[in-house]
Amino acid sequence: MVGFGLQYIGYGQYLGGLPPVPPWAPGGAVGAYLTGVVLIVAGLSIIANWKARFSAAVLGLVFLFCVLLLHTWRLSSVIHSGNDRTRALEPLALAGAAFMLAATLAVDWPNSRGWNAAVEWLSKLGRWIFAGSMVIFGVQHFMYAGFIATLVTPWIPGHLFWVYLTGVGMIVAGLCIAIKKFGGLAATWLGIMFLLWVIVLHGPRVAAQPRNADELSSLLVALAMGGASFVVARSLYKDN
Repeated sequence: MVGFGLQYIGYGQYLGGLPPVPPWAPGGAVGAYLTGVVLIVAGLSIIANWKARFSAAVLGLVFLFCVLLLHTWRLSSVIHSGNDRTRALEPLALAGAAFMLAATLAVDWPNSRGWNAAVEWLSKLGRWIFAGSMVIFGVQHFMYAGFIATLVTPWIPGHLFWVYLTGVGMIVAGLCIAIKKFGGLAATWLGIMFLLWVIVLHGPRVAAQPRNADELSSLLVALAMGGASFVVARSLYKDN
């Protein structure tokens, strides 16, 4: 989240592939700076574990509202374009994980029963949001297998095999998380997979093009999705 925030402030504009705000949203540079500040403050709050439950919940709401109010401006494109669909589902999945994170953190205001009950409800919603997003991501690996195969690191053999394998893994993980059967284990392996992508795929691409904002955004998204998966795993293990 801090990395996303620094990108918003550094570039002073909304960028395609940089969650949660789509590039066509209003606000210009002021909106980008404000978004950056919110993400940085929320991220640091969670890191410092100071009002972290509140920050995680607000973070989830910001990401969710950006999807519902901004990405849906181009709903037809989200439905029919794999690129725009992915850019909408990424902040949606992160919103779900943020809600689940909020429910696992220490209560900020013990006497606020309404707020704490809302956080618990959002956590349940978040599990379904995250699980559904993973299933759709997995399906997309089959829909766009040829294109995704071109993104696999060149020295790794059997590109299509890995595309299909990760697609199946995402679908299975999403279903396990949804029905809470081996969900913690599935989410853990999902997180490991995303972190491997950071190391094997996105890291070398950023190293080769350090000034490419899209490549940096992709790395941060994969890193955030890895962290989100571990958050989901922790939440499911805690429930058991």
